[in-house]
Amino acid sequence: MDNSRKILNFLGIARKAGCISPGEFMAEKCVKTGKAHLVILSSEASENTKKAFHGLCARCQVPVFDFGEKEALGRAIGKNFAAALAVTDERFGAQLINLLRENGGIEYESE
Repeated sequence: MDNSRKILNFLGIARKAGCISPGEFMAEKCVKTGKAHLVILSSEASENTKKAFHGLCARCQVPVFDFGEKEALGRAIGKNFAAALAVTDERFGAQLINLLRENGGIEYESE
């Protein structure tokens, strides 16, 4: 199985379990309220979006990864596209972090 496909399939499982908050607004809300355990941004997200989420996640100590295209992320979670999403379950978040580190996700490191 393709490495990125593993991550996308796992995102689909997390969505079915109710552990994904899709979209920039919902992801931002989850980070600010402390519900997010991981944020995934599309590699196609705008630079302003990436900058805003990288700063917010650094302040709130939430891991953030750049991974995949908007359409691929969206299809994985049953949407047309997704520029950003938050994982709200600690165990799903930890497993996705491991998969992203192993399979090509770009982890943002705060300065």
